Amino acid sequence: MVPVANYLILSAVLFTIGVLGVLIRRNAIVIFMSIEIMLNAANLAFIALADAKGSLAGQVFVFFVLAVAAAEVAVGLAIIVAISRQQGTIDVDEINLLKW
Repeated sequence: MVPVANYLILSAVLFTIGVLGVLIRRNAIVIFMSIEIMLNAANLAFIALADAKGSLAGQVFVFFVLAVAAAEVAVGLAIIVAISRQQGTIDVDEINLLKW
């Protein structure tokens, strides 16, 4: 039996890697993948805590988070592809669509 603390530490490490990926990288796809890593880290924490409490509430919440993440992937990748075709790059420093 693996202690819950180990799962929470792994979740914190994954979330930290995701945050660093968002803050350091400038490629839109890498930033997008880092956000997905952060969502999966939160899901891991929900599952670990739900299992420790013997409840299904965390698992139900993870199901809804996964559904939202799937929609995010579809819409986010479509936006990235559209910007890439229009601007010719996916580097977030070079994309200035919202500037006046």
